[in-house]
Amino acid sequence: MDEKAFVLFNLTDRLPIMFRCDEISLIFAVTTLIIWVLCAYYSIGYFKHDKKIKRYAFFYIMTLIILLCLDLSANLITFYLFYEMMTIFSVPLVFHDGTKEANMAALKYLFYSLCGAYMVLFGIYFIYTNANTISFMPAGVLEGNITPENQSVLLMAVFFMILGFSVKGGMLPMHAWLTSAHPVAPAPASAFLSGIIVKSGILGIIRVIYYIAGPDNIRGTYVQYVTMILSVVTVFAGSMLAYRERLLKKRLAYSTVSQASYIIFGLTVMHPVAFTGAILHVVFHAIIKTGLFLFSGIIIHETGKKYADELTGIGKKLPVVLWCYTFMSLSLIGIPPTAGFVSKWNLCIGALNSDIGAFSYLGPTFLLISALLTAGYLLPITINGFLPGRDFKEDDKKIKVSMWMLIPLIILGLLSVIPGIWPGFLTEYLRQLSYTLM
Repeated sequence: MDEKAFVLFNLTDRLPIMFRCDEISLIFAVTTLIIWVLCAYYSIGYFKHDKKIKRYAFFYIMTLIILLCLDLSANLITFYLFYEMMTIFSVPLVFHDGTKEANMAALKYLFYSLCGAYMVLFGIYFIYTNANTISFMPAGVLEGNITPENQSVLLMAVFFMILGFSVKGGMLPMHAWLTSAHPVAPAPASAFLSGIIVKSGILGIIRVIYYIAGPDNIRGTYVQYVTMILSVVTVFAGSMLAYRERLLKKRLAYSTVSQASYIIFGLTVMHPVAFTGAILHVVFHAIIKTGLFLFSGIIIHETGKKYADELTGIGKKLPVVLWCYTFMSLSLIGIPPTAGFVSKWNLCIGALNSDIGAFSYLGPTFLLISALLTAGYLLPITINGFLPGRDFKEDDKKIKVSMWMLIPLIILGLLSVIPGIWPGFLTEYLRQLSYTLM
């Protein structure tokens, strides 16, 4: 038994519910806490007159506790237990408004998530019966346990687990829950779903590839290439769907579909620099997309406007809000010197330097095309918001945004830029971690 691990209880004599803080746990847990606090602060202003705030607060707090347990899980069975609990306790955040559309979206989210989790459970069974352990270990636990007789079964198990976790990560064709749930949930819940809960699926993929299977056992197999194909297709398709979508929150949801697959692509490249870029994008996307959903919440809360093409001239009334949106948009596109540029640069350099055949060039090409599409669906809001044209007629209605809602947005706007100016510490920390896992 690992001396640094804490055992809560034992399901059986060989299946402990166990926790340990490693480098990956620390990154995800700290990111979760930062985003949770900012969304909670924002919620005070957003739900000021909501009579169901106590129910929302209960499930929101429980979701944090469960997510931290998930982040600190020391083995696959502990991770799976809290992964299922996270789904159950986050469903009420989606149907909070109680509309028929919200209820149906919550059921869709639950159905997709449970189906993905069952695929993971299928893989856990075969991993456990062949490796006799499901504890997370750098470089994986399958080394020495793979034989010609069980190789195909274990690869299938790993593939099913990656697909199962990709449901939460929003990868095509398992993304539909995300674009249904995000638009109908309250803005702080949408922000937390996109910024953090989607990342729980990403963490599951990291654990499977780098701490259970081991990258050397997956590299060059159909598991690597099929996952890579799905991620690249999702990057492009998500951006294209976002570009065509008029509803603001749904546009941002499609954007999450695309951006989360940036991370999955970087993880399946299995190169230290690409891995560094993928984890950087976990952190930076959490910051940026949380901020963009909080922006949409302010717009809907204060003006009632839900469509992107209705925001002409909004910069005249909400200049600070729109400037925060602009900084976050530039970062999501990957314009230097923002945070998004640092993560995407590492993703592209890692892919170009890796031995993955045509994907060394196809991957960065699709990432570049997606970045251009991202500019196409985000920047028009800024341009039309600040430069509405001569024919625009501004009404006399004044808008005063609560500081409870404005302060988190400003903090996230700054955080979307500052790590791009001073990226050294976090990048070097992740670069050292990546070499221990390869």
